[in-house]
Amino acid sequence: MNRIIVLVSLLGISTLTVAQTVKEDSAFVRENYVKMERMIPMRDGVKLFTAIYTPKDQTKKYALLMSRTPYSWSPYGEEKYPKILRPNSQLMRELYIFVSQDVRGRYMSEGEFKEMTPHIANKKTKKDVDESSDTFDTIEWLLKNVKNNNGRVGISGISYPGFYATAALPESHPAVKAVSPQAPVTDEFQGDDAYHNGAFFLLDNFGFMNYFDHPRTSPWIKYPQLSAITISNAYDFFLELGPIKNANERYFNKRSKIWNEYVEHNTYDEYWKARNIRPHLKNIKPAVMVVGGWFDPEDLFGPLRTFETLESGKSLNKNYLIMGPWTHGAWAAKEWNKYVSYDFGSNVNTYYQELETSFFNFYLKDKGTLSQKKAVVFETGSNQWKSFETWPPKDAQLQKIYLQDNGKLSFTSPDREKGFDEYVSDPSRPVPYTDKYQAFRDRDYMALDQRFAATRSDVMVYKTEVLEQDITLNGPLTVDFFVSTSGTDLDLVVKVIDVLPEWDVQQLVRGDVFRGKFRTSYEKPEPFVPGQTTEVKFALNDVAHTFKKGHRIMIHIQNSWFPLVDRNPQKFVDIGKADETDFQKATQRLYRDRDHASHIVLPVMK
Repeated sequence: MNRIIVLVSLLGISTLTVAQTVKEDSAFVRENYVKMERMIPMRDGVKLFTAIYTPKDQTKKYALLMSRTPYSWSPYGEEKYPKILRPNSQLMRELYIFVSQDVRGRYMSEGEFKEMTPHIANKKTKKDVDESSDTFDTIEWLLKNVKNNNGRVGISGISYPGFYATAALPESHPAVKAVSPQAPVTDEFQGDDAYHNGAFFLLDNFGFMNYFDHPRTSPWIKYPQLSAITISNAYDFFLELGPIKNANERYFNKRSKIWNEYVEHNTYDEYWKARNIRPHLKNIKPAVMVVGGWFDPEDLFGPLRTFETLESGKSLNKNYLIMGPWTHGAWAAKEWNKYVSYDFGSNVNTYYQELETSFFNFYLKDKGTLSQKKAVVFETGSNQWKSFETWPPKDAQLQKIYLQDNGKLSFTSPDREKGFDEYVSDPSRPVPYTDKYQAFRDRDYMALDQRFAATRSDVMVYKTEVLEQDITLNGPLTVDFFVSTSGTDLDLVVKVIDVLPEWDVQQLVRGDVFRGKFRTSYEKPEPFVPGQTTEVKFALNDVAHTFKKGHRIMIHIQNSWFPLVDRNPQKFVDIGKADETDFQKATQRLYRDRDHASHIVLPVMK
């Protein structure tokens, strides 16, 4: 029940509604399934804890639907049943053989845990193991030892389990017919949980590693915290913490292996390259349905880029993309009708769960039809599901929107010979990512009203005139700015905003950060030359949004987003080793003239 309560808290769901649903699901599980626990041997001799739920009705054959996790899905003990077998009650009631496994080195499984286990492409001995081989070996055992299976396997998972679903695709077992990586952790340096475009996501990783990464000497059923930490206001807490190296000295005592790896490997070196699963997504055979949320602060990059990679390969499999108006994993909730100031007009999860159920039923049971197009996305602003044969849609035309004089924004390029906006960025007074005082990450920040930031002198604001017609964007956005700094490094935080006419609410549509020293290479950072005009170009994650007639398009540009993102000293140093004296004020310039026309490329629908 604790896991359900946590999900309720994160998603903001009615506890009364969830409690009733959980009670019904719990009764269904006990009445219809038999649980058994097994330690399944892998090729190198390590055994993985696996809970298997088999339908009581043994007159039929059933497909296997598996999820592998580092978080522990199941209560331990064959007499103890979880409240639900999968978040999608509709799918659970279809009757599958449900399999939940603790991955290598986590909870009750043996072995050594590795963060985002690197894939081994050419395995030569039984000691060459990775998540693909562990999945293969598990399936081989299940097919031979679980009665009444129909010889077909599906795999799904959300977040880290989404990575394990993706990792099952290379060299997949022939029995695997359908895989659904949902919010999959995919590339933690370029855009997922650890770093975004080389900038470290401090707030999430500090809290996550404190409970996730306690050293383990043997299998156990619960992970203790690394340190007892009390936070009332995260902004003040992390500002007082100072440079990120102080986290070890004050709290972790170098016991968090993953935290240490994250901080040490702050360029795109072999550590991160080995953990990028995308190069191995070749010759894929199972059907794949990738799922993600437009308001996912952790893994929005992952589903978009996983689908992109699968589509760009030479595989003959069927790939599908589902993107909805969700935060991280919110499609697992019973209901999802609203988010911040968005009102979607209906429970969008009902439609999604029908898609998910149809996908697995079709490929694992030969049940029903699958008529959906390749990409099904929810378009915010217009509040409607859209279907496309490709993503991004072929009808999206790339148009540039330019920074102009006097805080204006337009689709016309600037024509003046010289022009720039100048301001001072101070790391001792970083721009907050939210206006709320709270201990943990604000679950609403990806659609939060940005008026609190617009009033600061170190946030540059540009906006269009009132729109005379709807403008719909479907696809990625590319930032192409010309900047200079008095320092030798800087972060660029760029936010695309929908200004609603009611009270001039500045609703965030898409925002992200780019660490400037990586402007030419994530592998080899370069300092800025003080005062020299420099081009910085990077991609924001995709959007599907309509700016309605009567609204405005707005852009915010700033150099910090704290404490969501760690502070850039604005000095070219190894930030993981930086001292407080390395942090310095810097004068920043944004150029907007004929030869340095700073702009964002928008995917505007015809």
